[in-house]
This record gives sequence, structure tokens and C-alpha cells, in this order.
Amino acid sequence: MDPNKLNHDAQPAEGKLIKTRPRAGADGARPQVKPQAEGWTQITSPDGRPTLQFASPRVKQPATHLADLTLAEREAKVVEIGLPKFRAKQLSKHYFEHRTTDPEHMTDLPKDRRDELVETFFPPLLTEVKRLVTDDGATIKFLWRLFDVALVESVLMRYPGRITLCVSSQCGCGMNCPFCATGQAGLTRNMSTAEILDQVVQANRVIAEGGLGRKRESGNGAEPERVNNIVFMGMGEPLANYKRVMNAVHRMIAPSPEGLGMSARGITVSTVGLAPAIRKLADEEIPIIFALSLHAPDDELRDDLIPVNSRWKVEEVLDAAYHYYEKTGRRVSIEYALIKDMNDHAWRADLLADKLNQRGRGWVHVNPIPLNPTPGSIWTSSTREVTREFVDRLNAAGVPTTLRDTRGKEIDGACGQLVATEQDKEEAAAFAAS
Repeated sequence: MDPNKLNHDAQPAEGKLIKTRPRAGADGARPQVKPQAEGWTQITSPDGRPTLQFASPRVKQPATHLADLTLAEREAKVVEIGLPKFRAKQLSKHYFEHRTTDPEHMTDLPKDRRDELVETFFPPLLTEVKRLVTDDGATIKFLWRLFDVALVESVLMRYPGRITLCVSSQCGCGMNCPFCATGQAGLTRNMSTAEILDQVVQANRVIAEGGLGRKRESGNGAEPERVNNIVFMGMGEPLANYKRVMNAVHRMIAPSPEGLGMSARGITVSTVGLAPAIRKLADEEIPIIFALSLHAPDDELRDDLIPVNSRWKVEEVLDAAYHYYEKTGRRVSIEYALIKDMNDHAWRADLLADKLNQRGRGWVHVNPIPLNPTPGSIWTSSTREVTREFVDRLNAAGVPTTLRDTRGKEIDGACGQLVATEQDKEEAAAFAAS
């Protein structure tokens, strides 16, 4: 795009973009839309601020599953029921490698103890209610029913050279962001470590069965396909369920039979900005990818757009993100949903670049993404021209920026669209009764 054709108050000299500031008439007098919930009632406190749920309601968690335990804990439990501890490794391989909890398939275990072992180590976790498919079979959204009838979703996506699973970490979400469908229902409870991991195991089963389409044949040195990228960008705020999420991450990267044997560099943990938890994550010293859902560089807007900003302001959250980079050496991703006339003004791109560059160069990468529509909302994504200018301004300021691909919009499976609808609840109830 020719910079001279972009929407500025003055024309740039020698093809350079002119830095803008928030002022009357900036951005061609484009309006400033203020965030507000549309199509649903946002829960607020007596002072009118959106309420935040950091703690999970005290509700029953599922029974302890093999995936909740370390290998040593599994071995101890096997010994408790009178079997040698090597049986724990066999059980672990059946679950993590062969993706099965069917005793009939566990032929290396004592036949008279198989049912007991399955009952002890594999209580039911996720039951598939339905799946929706798009992108010629390359994207699948799953609706899962949990043991307590709570509903969660995850999204499986095939890309060239990789398979990504977007996992949920909570039933609902307590962060109350007005543009996100997941937050409309509030927080039901935290998911267990095993419930998080079972999304991966079940996705691997679907891949092995050819359910993701265009299955790559194994052999001749090629390993069987499986999920090799995890993004904690499904339902819930991962860092509000810190302990269980980190336990799940440890199982993901632990070699078989302890866990899934994935690369830590293929795992992304996202947050809306829980600054103390970001610093705690840095201290784990696990080389995962950390993503900050920022969505606005100024506190005035972000206070309303991301309610947790009332606790930890932009500067504090960016300091915590930079600490993550300093501690791990891993570049931080900044997620930024571009919303028409709300957070997509040229001066905000400039302000974002300034704040990131103040902390140094090369530590961050910005991923703008067009807003995904949610039911009942009239909010829309930025125009192509405004999006291009926003990206160009960041790149011109030396901040690496890439417009992120979005998948699954047609089946409400894209970022910010995951929510259990009333129809989903009816289908889940009918499924349970059948």
C-alpha cells in the first residue's frame, strides 16, 4: 500500500509515516467508540465497574485421573492396589501414546485386573457432544460435556507443517471482557489438569482416525501425525487457573511415559494481563511462548475493554511481559484485536510502538487480528485500509508485526467466540439422556 494514500492529517515526507497523537481531528476525524456490552448484560459491581472472578467457585472437581499425577505418583498408586509399579508405565503409554482407556486394548495388563485399573486411573472426563467442521475439514470445533454437565470447547486446526489445538482451561471465564463471547457467561469453575490434557489426547485420537482430513501417511521415517502446537486461547483465563495449567504444561512436555513428549516451544500460554502471574510464569523457566492480550495501549480505553486493567495497568503489565523476555530469552507475543473505531486509530499504533520500544528492541512481536463477531454484538473488525495502516505504523517503528490468520469464524470457533450456547446446552442434555 502506498503510504501517501493513507488517512493522515498531513502527507508524509519521502514516503515516511507521520507520527500522530490523540487529538481532535486525528485519523480523519474518525469517531472514538467506547466499549460496552451489546446483546447481553455485563455483570458489574455497585460502583459500576465490571466484576472480576479470579477464584474458581467452590464446586466439585472430577475424580483423580492418571493425567493428574506424576509418574512417581502413578507408580505409588499402582503399588497401593497390589501391583508392581511398572504397570504405571504401561497404563501411561496406553493413555498418552495409544490414546485409549479401553481395557480390551490393554492386552499387556493382567486380564483379571484391567477393569479395576481403568476404573481407578481413568474416570470419565470429556464426552464429545458434537463437532463442527470447516475449512475443507482442516478445522474442527469440539463441544465437550464434562462430568458435572459443564460444557467447554476446543478447536483443532491443520496448517502446513503443523497441527494446532486451541484448548480451554476454565469452564467459562471471569475476566468479563465485553467483546468476548466466553466471558458473557461468567466463570463456572476451573478445569482440572487431566481435563485440560484430555482435550489433547482426544484430538490426537481424532487425527489418528483420519478425522482432520488430508491425513499424512506415516512410514519411511515419517512419524504418525499428532498435535504439535498448543495454544491456551480457548475458554478461560489460563493464569487464573495457574497451578492446573502449569501441571498440564509439565505433562505436555514430559517424555513418554510421563507425558506427551511435546516441545515446550510449541506451547503458547495467553493472558489478558495478570501481572503477578506473568512474573511467576517467567520464574518457571520453561521455554514456552507467552502471549499478552493487550488490545489497547492506553489505560483510558483498556480499563473498559479489558476490565482486569483496573487492577494492573498497561505499564505494569508490559513490565511483567518484558521480565518474561529477560528471564527466558523468549520473544513475547502481543495479541491485539482490531475493532473498528475503538482501538484501531493511527495514534494508538504509534503509542503502542513507543511503549514497546521504550523497553528495548527485539523482545516482542505484535499480532493484530481482526475482531471475530460474537452473537448479539454490532462491534465489527477494522477496515482493510485501517488494518494495513496500523500494521505499517508498527513495522515502520521497528516493531515486528504480522496480521494473524483467523480460523473457524464460520463455526464460531475463532478467538473470542467460544461459548456454550443455549442450543449447545439443549443438545448436551439430549445427548446425556440418550
